[in-house]
Amino acid sequence: MIELKNFQKNAIEKLHESFNYSNSIVILKSPTGSGKTILLTHFIDEFIKQNRGYVFIWLTPGKGNLEEQSKEKMDRFIHNSSTKLLSDVMIDGFAENDVCFINWELLTKKGNNAFKDIEKDNFNDHIKKAKDQSLRFVIIIDEEHVNDTYKADEIVQLLCPEKVIRCSATPKDYTNPIVIEILEDDVIAEGLIKKQILINENFPEGLNVENQVEYLLEKAMDKQSQIRDIYRSKTSNINPLVLIQVPNSSDVMINDIEKFLDENNVNYENGLLGIWLSNRKENLDDIEKEDNRVSYLIMKQAVATGWDCPRAHVLVKLRDNMDEVFEIQTIGRIRRMPEARHYDHDILDSSFIYTLDEKFVENVKNAVAKRALNATTLFLKKDYSEIKLMKQLKSETPIGADPNTAIKSIISYYFSKYKLSTKPKENRTRLETQGYTFSEDIIKTTSSGSVHILTSEEFENLRKVGMIETLNTHVHGRAFHKTLGLLGSKIGMPYDVVRVIVRRLFDNTVPHINGKIVSLDTRLVYSFVINNFDKLKNDFSEAMADINQRHLNLKVIDILERQFTFAPEILFTYDSGSKIQRLYTKNVYSGYVSSAEPRSNPEKEFEKHCEYSPKIKWFYKNGDKGDLYFSIIYYDNSGKQKTFYPDYIVSDLNGIIWIIETKGGFDKKGNSEDIDLFSSKKFDVLKKYAEEKGLKSGFVRKDKQSNELLLCYEKYDEDINSEYWTLLEDTL
Repeated sequence: MIELKNFQKNAIEKLHESFNYSNSIVILKSPTGSGKTILLTHFIDEFIKQNRGYVFIWLTPGKGNLEEQSKEKMDRFIHNSSTKLLSDVMIDGFAENDVCFINWELLTKKGNNAFKDIEKDNFNDHIKKAKDQSLRFVIIIDEEHVNDTYKADEIVQLLCPEKVIRCSATPKDYTNPIVIEILEDDVIAEGLIKKQILINENFPEGLNVENQVEYLLEKAMDKQSQIRDIYRSKTSNINPLVLIQVPNSSDVMINDIEKFLDENNVNYENGLLGIWLSNRKENLDDIEKEDNRVSYLIMKQAVATGWDCPRAHVLVKLRDNMDEVFEIQTIGRIRRMPEARHYDHDILDSSFIYTLDEKFVENVKNAVAKRALNATTLFLKKDYSEIKLMKQLKSETPIGADPNTAIKSIISYYFSKYKLSTKPKENRTRLETQGYTFSEDIIKTTSSGSVHILTSEEFENLRKVGMIETLNTHVHGRAFHKTLGLLGSKIGMPYDVVRVIVRRLFDNTVPHINGKIVSLDTRLVYSFVINNFDKLKNDFSEAMADINQRHLNLKVIDILERQFTFAPEILFTYDSGSKIQRLYTKNVYSGYVSSAEPRSNPEKEFEKHCEYSPKIKWFYKNGDKGDLYFSIIYYDNSGKQKTFYPDYIVSDLNGIIWIIETKGGFDKKGNSEDIDLFSSKKFDVLKKYAEEKGLKSGFVRKDKQSNELLLCYEKYDEDINSEYWTLLEDTL
């Protein structure tokens, strides 16, 4: 079975929870490219294994044979599943655990045979027989916004489902639904879709185009060639695909496209060009494969719903004088990531749109909000091409977490935080008073009340209800191991390491020379870990970041050093809709403006300070991942190497280079808003690096009480009133 992403697992859990509520409609709102089909098939598989007497009806739109695609995916990823198409249902009827993939149109279009009075049972007869057998229906409506019709609703009413799960990136409104939303940021963070959409990259002001088809195709061909070359430099065989979307009435335009491409040695005969129209299809076999030869695909307004081709990077949207219905799903075709991961390269992790359709551009921006940024290429100013620093890289031989070192760190942290002793019984009492639960049963908390949408705000208003479940090591064994794995993912350790740590610290059958925090029977360890997941996650994470673990004597070895220089050119993204477009002349790149995105508020304020401070000569904005950017290495308290990318490199008027990290500020009461547990470690390793290299370093945070930026460069302190925090303007 395929490995699910964390946001998919969370959505599956919420789908299970939705059956505890009386609300009949569940809305699964997920962006295109989030793996919705995989998510749903895994949910169905889990559900029918845990619940008897159910039949799932998966309804799909009429276009693109989506029901067959979805059935094929479930057959591929969920072995031994009982899947059917409508034709199978008409022959065999419904049976327990069936998952029936049915095309909406086959049931709703005029003249369909499913409801006709025939000698054999029709669709209605099969429904009645299923209900006579006490089978319960759950309906999944895929792309539900496409077929929200009166006739479609009649089909739903006929089935009398226990739940209707309506799925769409753009769902409609319903009365009192349960809403499960997969956030676009989460899908991006997991690497399934590209980080950003770039629209009309590097288009000049006052663009005057004589032949829009040729101009846009030239742009797309250049970008396709650039992306392909980058993949090849990474020894990847991925062939990026350009989608050329034409209007519905476009025979003449298609001829122009084919002629232009042929003049550039792209045609059907050499296999570089494909076409997907209702009445014409060429070179479509295996076009989704990463190394397929087709580099350009001509299609009309609505390519098949659910079509999945992650190698598609570029969309050329052509138009005529006709208004067309905007299809946000088309954008989804270029947002998926090949290999379901980011490459830490601006070009490969972006999708590109080229169009002269102004209405289309605005619709895309509205639909994808922050991710649809304008982009251009900025070039390094000659004065800064000779600046060189040494950056640090992880060892070529990965150094993972060491269980023994991690255990020492966790024990030390617990003993310090909870004032523990060498007496496990006494320690248990101390931990109980601090919120830890010691019970042979599984303690669960649920909520009671009405929920309209699944948001944290609404859940806070619900009444909490405690539930106790008797521990069953067979049943809860899976939950125990799953919890260990999730705990590991939260603190950056593999399951095997976390399992060793938990056993040595809490299980009385596993000896440990450094003693134990508490001594529990193996059975009680199961319930302890399950019941205290949040507490363990927080404490283990803080232990790994605790700056006071001096006794660990972590050895900084095998750190590589490489020369770092500013890249000759960068892909610069910014928000052209921002009212303020100040040119920051002190940035090392020509054309750098104040609307640079994405940027945190501390970064925006620091950049503004750099531009207007009389003490700063130039500044450089570092990236947050990848070989192109400046980095230093630090260690967590398990001995695991981690990479730190400081935010800025700055020079004062005397030529002294500062390396600056910006963090969340202090609120008006002086409380810290920095959420980075490793800030102290990063500060120390940055300070040590800077001293060794003859540089300066510091952390910048904003004091909201005084509305001033503060600098810390001697010793890191979380107290805003400490002598170590001074006005930034006094130094830089």
